[in-house]
Amino acid sequence: MEPHDYKVTKIEGEYATLTDINTGDELFIALFLLPDGVDIGTQLHYENLCYEITEG
Repeated sequence: MEPHDYKVTKIEGEYATLTDINTGDELFIALFLLPDGVDIGTQLHYENLCYEITEG
């Protein structure tokens, strides 16, 4: 899977909605799969099956 950059746009309970910065596609994912400290507005980089918080 190729790398993607996302922004956390919504958190509801144990799930987050990520929006792809380049395409606008949305992804609904469990919070436990994301790094600690994720909040609305956090930018993430996804590569090699791993999410990392990025500066942006």
